[in-house]
Amino acid sequence: MFWLRLPEGYQMTTTSISSKGKSGSIRLSPITRHIALLFVAYVVLYLVFSVTANNFLTSFNQFNILRQTAMIAIIAVGMTYVVICAEIDLSVGALAAFCSVCLAYMAVRLGFPLWIAIPCTLLIGACSGCLIAFMRVTFRIPSFITSLALLTALRSGCFLISGGFPIAPMPPGFTMLDGATIGPVRLPTLIMIAVYVIGYIGLRHTTFGRSVYAVGGNEEAARLSGINVARVKTAVFVTSALLAALAGIMLTSRLNSATPTVADGWELDVIAAVIIGGTSLFGGRGSVVGTFLGALFMTTLKNGMVLLGVAPYSQGLISGVVILVAVLAGAIEFRRR
Repeated sequence: MFWLRLPEGYQMTTTSISSKGKSGSIRLSPITRHIALLFVAYVVLYLVFSVTANNFLTSFNQFNILRQTAMIAIIAVGMTYVVICAEIDLSVGALAAFCSVCLAYMAVRLGFPLWIAIPCTLLIGACSGCLIAFMRVTFRIPSFITSLALLTALRSGCFLISGGFPIAPMPPGFTMLDGATIGPVRLPTLIMIAVYVIGYIGLRHTTFGRSVYAVGGNEEAARLSGINVARVKTAVFVTSALLAALAGIMLTSRLNSATPTVADGWELDVIAAVIIGGTSLFGGRGSVVGTFLGALFMTTLKNGMVLLGVAPYSQGLISGVVILVAVLAGAIEFRRR
């Protein structure tokens, strides 16, 4: 049993989601309060678009929102682990694009069968995560700097490999990864659900998950308590990179091609989803449930604004304001701790 100060998100699950105070009122942990408020905000947003935007409530649009959420939400699971560990990975968008280009290059130009090209793509993603972890753990270079440099290098790598042109078409049948459905639900949505179930269990009900919270809450105390901090940080970076590679594979299937400019700005969308979901940039607190709501909130907001005909520049402004409000709420909560 951990005796060091554990983060609030962890306390929520090991003790209780809520408890009664002296006055008999129900007290919620900060992360639970944040998720509850986010859920209320999402319901309000959903009702507003239901009334004001044509075709928002159609079943096609509802499943389309889930499909649009899938890839960002999948990467956001890995980013949640990284941020809880008090780190950051800015390279996930570029890595998804790089993995997409590498997959297409191996499958189309080199003629590799998909059963070889796909594992090789995942391996490329894992190596990227290992590189960030190696620089962070061995040389203590902040992950912000390493991942920013990697972002630039991977983007350049996309252009070098592809020559600046799309690589297409992918082998027959590969588009089934995006187009296959079970009932009305597309396969990317089901993959997203599976990733979140695994991510939730891994974070909340395993020793590794407790170690992630402990390292993010107080790295030195975690080390003194016997936690292998280097191993935990390596694992979270590799997890994040693997999920970025998976999203890159799914993106290639959706587009039936790979271009060097795809997934541009994804890292910002992913980080926004994590922050809006209540995960603290200071580490030690967060939840994949909140991250899912954050990703769903951002996608629904963009979807509704498109249906309402809001100008693209205004969409960016509104999204930025939402992210700022979420960051401000997190900072206020941090000061209250």
